[in-house]
Amino acid sequence: MSDAPRSRAPHAVVIGGSMAGMLAAAAVADLVGSVEIIDAHDLPEGPEARTGVPQAVHIHLLQTGGLEAIEDLLPGSIDLLLSAGAHRIPVTTNMLVYAPEGWYRRWTRATHSLITASRDLTDSVIRRQVLKHPRVSTRSRTKAVGLLGARNHVTGVRVRSADGTESQLRADLVIDASGRASRTPQWLTELGITGLKEDRIDSGLVYASRFFRAPVPTRNWPVVAVQADPRLPRAAKSGGILPIEGDRWHVSVMGAPGGHPTGDADAFEPFARTLRHPIMADLIKAAEPLTDVRVTHSTANRRWYFERLSTWPDGLVVLGDSAAAFNPIYGHGMSVVAQGALALRGALSTGLSAGFSRQAQRAIGRRIDTAWALAVGTDIHFSTTTGRRPNLADRLLHRYVSRLSRTATGSFSAATALTDVLALQASPASLVTPGTLLTAVAGPLRRPLDGPQLTLRERRLLASLEEVPPWATQDRRLDRTTEVGRKTSTDGDDI
Repeated sequence: MSDAPRSRAPHAVVIGGSMAGMLAAAAVADLVGSVEIIDAHDLPEGPEARTGVPQAVHIHLLQTGGLEAIEDLLPGSIDLLLSAGAHRIPVTTNMLVYAPEGWYRRWTRATHSLITASRDLTDSVIRRQVLKHPRVSTRSRTKAVGLLGARNHVTGVRVRSADGTESQLRADLVIDASGRASRTPQWLTELGITGLKEDRIDSGLVYASRFFRAPVPTRNWPVVAVQADPRLPRAAKSGGILPIEGDRWHVSVMGAPGGHPTGDADAFEPFARTLRHPIMADLIKAAEPLTDVRVTHSTANRRWYFERLSTWPDGLVVLGDSAAAFNPIYGHGMSVVAQGALALRGALSTGLSAGFSRQAQRAIGRRIDTAWALAVGTDIHFSTTTGRRPNLADRLLHRYVSRLSRTATGSFSAATALTDVLALQASPASLVTPGTLLTAVAGPLRRPLDGPQLTLRERRLLASLEEVPPWATQDRRLDRTTEVGRKTSTDGDDI
C-alpha cells in the first residue's frame, strides 16, 4: 500500500445564489470535492422573494430545452414543480397567441411543453434540490469583490462579509453566476486580460407586472400572449398572462418608448386595452388584483463574448446573465441558463485539466447563440432599438420568418418548425431547410382565424363571468369536432 499523500479533491466556488448559481452547483457537485455558493444576501427557505432578483415580479416560463436540461441536472425537478402547483402547458395546444401575422391555431398534437409558475416557486424548488446535495454549502451575506490569481490561472475569490471584513476564499474553480451586475469584465482587466467585446441591443421596452386571483380555475387554462407588431407606426406594445400556482394569473404588459406602462394600478387594465387585441384587458377586468404593479426598465439584450478572448484563465467560468442577458419578453433566460449549466457539466466530465475553462466557456457560448439570435433578430426591427440597426440581410430574413409565421397560423408543419427553435431544441438555421422553405412558399393550409380559439370548457367558464367579452362567444373550431372525438389531419388538427 502506497504511503503517498492523496491529492486534495477540487473545491468550487459559485458566485451568486440565483437560478444560474444553483444550476451551476448542480452541474459540478458530483465532479468536485465540494461546492460553496456565496451570495450577498440571505437565501430564502421556501418560495419567498429573494433579494436581488427584481425580475421575479415579471412573468417567467421554462421552455422545453430548459426543462430537459434541468431534469438532466436534477432528476425529478419537473415533478416537484408540478406537485407544488406549477402548470405544464402543451405548445401550442394550450396557448392563445396573437402574433403579428395572426392568431396561432391550437393544434391537438403538442410538439413541446412549457412550465409556468412564479419565479419564487421555481427558484425554491431548484434551490431545495441543490442544497440537499452533501457536497454543496452556502455562505450568505458575503460579496465577491475580486479574483485571486493571475491572467492565466484564477485561484479563488476575494470576499467581503457583512461587517466589512475581507478575506480570501481559495478555489480550484470559480463560477460567476452573479447576474447582470457581474464585475468579471472589470476583474479580467485587473488581471491584465483586455479586448473583451460586448453587444448591447436595447429596444427600450418597459415591463409592468401584477398578480391576480383568476376568475376561473387555472388548471389547464391556456397561456395568453399578444405580441407587438414592428410594422405598425406606433410604439410597440405586448403582454402575456400565465396561469401559475394558487389559482393565480401572473400578468405582464410591455411597451417601448412612447408607449411605456407605468406603476399606476388604475392604468394597468387601460394599458392592456391598448394592445392589438382586448383579450388581456377583458380577462384581467374580471380578475382580482393581489399585488401592486411593479415596473422595470432593465430589458436590454447584453452579451459579453468571453469565449472569444485570446487569453482565458484556467479556473474561471462565467454562466447565466453574467455572460448574456436577454430581453425577457422572449422567455429564454432560465432555459439558456439550464442549457449552459449542462454544457459546463459536460466540459468538466474529463476533469479540471489545463484548458478546461476555455472549453467550458465556449460550450456555454454555443448554448447562448440560438436565444441571442432570436432576441436580437427580432428587437433590431423596432424603431426604438439602439445598439444595432437591421441591414439588408436582416430585413430579408425577417420578411421570410414573418411569412413562415403567417404560414404557421394555418400549417402544423410550419408551426412545428418555429416552435422547435423557440423551444431551444433547434437552431435558427433549421428554418431555412428545403422542406421548411417549401412550406413557407406554399403558405397556410387553412384560412386565417379572426379571433382566439377557445375550447368548449373555456367558453363555458367565460360565460359564467359577469361580463362576457364578444370574442369569447364565437366558436372558431374549424372542423366543429368535440373535445373527446377529434378528426385527424395529415397536417395536424386544431381544437
